[in-house]
Amino acid sequence: MHIDIDKDVCIGAGQCALAAPGVFTQDDDGFSELLPGREGGAGDPMVREAARACPVGAIKTSG
Repeated sequence: MHIDIDKDVCIGAGQCALAAPGVFTQDDDGFSELLPGREGGAGDPMVREAARACPVGAIKTSG
């Protein structure tokens, strides 16, 4: 799976990190980022839910 975070759209709501904490975190400014080594989602079934939970649609998944 490929995960793309649009940093220009992200508002730092943190819903992705709440939905899939094993894949997403927030950087020092509060914006979404992928945990190191989790760029492919690491088989976490909540990745797609995290993308759906983003209030501004900053996360896209494919594959």
